[in-house]
Amino acid sequence: MKNTSTNTNTNANTASARTSLVLVLGATGKTGRRVVRTLRGAGVAVRAASRSGEVRFDWTEPATWAGALDGASAVYLVAPDEGYDAVPRFVAQAAAAGVGRFVALSGRGIEHVGEDFGRGMAAAEEAVRASGAEWAVVRPNNFFQNFDEDLWRQALLDGRLALPIGDVPEAFIDADDVAEVAAKLLTRPRAEHVDGVYEISGARGLTFREAVAVMARAAGREIGFVELTAEEYHAELLAAGYPVAAAKALGALFALHREGLTALPVPGIQDLLNRAPSDFATYAEKAAATGVWTPKATS
Repeated sequence: MKNTSTNTNTNANTASARTSLVLVLGATGKTGRRVVRTLRGAGVAVRAASRSGEVRFDWTEPATWAGALDGASAVYLVAPDEGYDAVPRFVAQAAAAGVGRFVALSGRGIEHVGEDFGRGMAAAEEAVRASGAEWAVVRPNNFFQNFDEDLWRQALLDGRLALPIGDVPEAFIDADDVAEVAAKLLTRPRAEHVDGVYEISGARGLTFREAVAVMARAAGREIGFVELTAEEYHAELLAAGYPVAAAKALGALFALHREGLTALPVPGIQDLLNRAPSDFATYAEKAAATGVWTPKATS
């Protein structure tokens, strides 16, 4: 755990010994749906909100905010990549409505990134710090699930992951671990809560080349890793149909990783959950067993 700040809470409606209702934003997303599942599994009342989820919430439609916030005492905040200027307004409205604790998802190294990446996360961090409520910022490494759910899934399925990263390791983390940390920070008693930034990672650093080799063995097929220059990577993203802004954002992310700022594991999971982080090889075996990296046979 890295606790970078404390504040005196001025909101009279702060979280008590047990949070009564947690609003989870981005509830259909990678971490949001896991936070919902974790909290409900622990018997916590949850309002799962997103543009297409159980409760409608849209950052671009402030009229949807009040209904999502009604009765909520804590919020899991996942800021949008676009339209992040709405975040401070939402947080202010939430605090005024009685939300006493915010847990915002961010990313390790975000403080070192320029304007091309993570502006929504930075806006969320700033807003919850200024809210007057209890707050926590969770800064994880890259998720295991980036390999099987979205970002790099198709590349692995095609047998070639090409990135501009070199031999700098990344302490990949399981999104389930992130959700468990968020759930704990959302619900632990007020006497145990400490405002601050919580950095979390996996147990060990792996280079992307090493990670691909682990997944290839698990899938029982050849999957190659190709090293690109930053310029080649940008060109490949554009050729694949990525918008310029998205290509710049991914380029900025890998520029951060090349600096080694997220390479070393941190003890956040052990400190918060009293156990070791989930293992990447175990994740790869489970994911491969679903066939996610195995091309479908063509007739």
